[in-house]
Amino acid sequence: MFKRLSLSAAFLAAAAAPAFAHLDPTEHGSLMSGVSHPLSGADHVLAMVAVGLWASQIGGRALFAVPAAFVTTMAAGFLLAVSGFALPFVEPAVLASVIGLGLLVATAVRLPTAASAAIVGLFALFHGHAHGGELGAAGAVQFGLGFLVSTALLHAAGVGLGISLSRMGTIATRLLGAVTALGGAALIFG
Repeated sequence: MFKRLSLSAAFLAAAAAPAFAHLDPTEHGSLMSGVSHPLSGADHVLAMVAVGLWASQIGGRALFAVPAAFVTTMAAGFLLAVSGFALPFVEPAVLASVIGLGLLVATAVRLPTAASAAIVGLFALFHGHAHGGELGAAGAVQFGLGFLVSTALLHAAGVGLGISLSRMGTIATRLLGAVTALGGAALIFG
């Protein structure tokens, strides 16, 4: 019973909590604001690095396909938002992605590359929508290109970190996944 209540409370808190890297309305949509935007919030940094870590755990084609699926689907979510298409539960989904991706890394889930790409793609749709939903019309192209580049670099950092840590065994990467999931939970209640 306590477990169900805790999960319900976490879900309700997530539904009310904002994601943390989202735009100040006075920020304009330049290339550099797009590059810096994903770096300005723990929710985005944790999720983007976790995508790279998970891709490194899966290995093979996933090293490129999983991050590429995220970036591509994030661009689609961004385009949906700047086109005025609303998605429900964007902020809770962004926060859920941090926890979910952290748990995938912590438990070293190994799925086929296509399934892994689909999972990160689902999360990416909401991340992209969050970026575009608060931008408005100012500089959408430049801003979008900036955050796509920054996201790809965070994924590459996660892949590189995962590959480096794999030389020490799987425990270090799995611990980072657990820390990521706990960080996501802390963002909900913080």
